[in-house]
Amino acid sequence: MAIDTRGETAGKPGKPTGEKKARRTSPALFYRQVVAELRKVIWPRRTELISYTVVVLVFVVIMVALVFGIDTVLGKAVLWVFGGS
Repeated sequence: MAIDTRGETAGKPGKPTGEKKARRTSPALFYRQVVAELRKVIWPRRTELISYTVVVLVFVVIMVALVFGIDTVLGKAVLWVFGGS
């Protein structure tokens, strides 16, 4: 729920601000505010995006391999201790 706080300080949640109810923004104003915030974002260039994606994929593959290895070792240890087939 978006609240129009232009020109006034936002109150803390749960504390009365003296007003009966905060005014809600219209969908058009909300959309304009979202577009204005998105214009402030520094979007990565294509090369940066590719390098970030590669870093994330390599990290995920390493973590999957680590979890798989630990799971395999612990599984074999449990079977050895409790005498599984």
